[in-house]
Amino acid sequence: MWNSNTFFFTFYIIFIAVAIWAAIQSWRVQAKTETIHPVKAFIHLTMRYQPYLLFPLFAMALLGGIYGFISVWVSVILIVLSGVLIYARFIEPHCLQVKLTQYTLPLSDDHQTRAPFKIALIADLHVGLFSGSAKQLKKIVDQLNEAKPDIVVVAGDWTYEPEHTLADQLSILKDIQAPVYSVNGNHDEEFPGPPIQALLKTALERNHIVDIEGQMIEFDHFRMLGVGDLWAGKSDMSFMPNLPQDKPWVIVSHNPDTIDLVPQLPTRPLMLSGHTHGGQVELPWFTDHMMRKISILGHKRGLYVHENADVYVTVGTGMVGIPFRFRVKPTIDLIELR
Repeated sequence: MWNSNTFFFTFYIIFIAVAIWAAIQSWRVQAKTETIHPVKAFIHLTMRYQPYLLFPLFAMALLGGIYGFISVWVSVILIVLSGVLIYARFIEPHCLQVKLTQYTLPLSDDHQTRAPFKIALIADLHVGLFSGSAKQLKKIVDQLNEAKPDIVVVAGDWTYEPEHTLADQLSILKDIQAPVYSVNGNHDEEFPGPPIQALLKTALERNHIVDIEGQMIEFDHFRMLGVGDLWAGKSDMSFMPNLPQDKPWVIVSHNPDTIDLVPQLPTRPLMLSGHTHGGQVELPWFTDHMMRKISILGHKRGLYVHENADVYVTVGTGMVGIPFRFRVKPTIDLIELR
């Protein structure tokens, strides 16, 4: 039978062993990343691996409370706190969901659709320090193929200081059974992050993903325009009134605040964006306060109506900053254009 000293000594040894393992893993993985900030990468990866300490903490709190080595109240507080963090770190980030939204395009009589046109919108995969494992990407591919969209749109932030094997990591995306169109986000453009544009360009080309930044794509009932990242200064749309206006526009741009740059057009465009992660961790007051730094116009998730256009903001599938999602499940948004 354990006594108090043996109980705590055992868990101290376990904590130290897990902490050392986490530090070694962080340094090993850091060496593979395409980053000019190895210390920064190591610190972030430490946040990825050190949460494994939550499991022995949960066990210690539970057993300590049962055997009376710690007070009931301390046991309950530690169990709840570690349990919530375990959920946010190891469970919710993998709870991928598909969310259906219907949107009516302002079509003329000549372009009325006979059936909804389905766009699967994803963003913020952030393949790198916290996200983008082979298992996660395969799950995204399987969910996309099950949803059977007409096209897939990736609204930027493919990376988060990725490894040099990015092209191989993204190879599973070739199994998507629909055309895939993409624009870059701020993390793909060094805001912040290392210069990985060439690495990403090669990875997308090798995996049959079409970069539409600055490109106009024709569909039967609308045109789609890819617009560069706002923070990178690539979001000018003043030329749009000079383009053909016989169909409505679907604009793809990473940062939803780009909506402020959409000029007045004969038909109301729909912009598809990401960037905000929906806050990534939803806490009362705190999340809304932090979101002011991410979106000056107050975007978070879902559909927003502005003067010249509407914008739909997806919460994305990956993570940055901290490797946690809480009350903001990773999401594929399936948008039916009617």
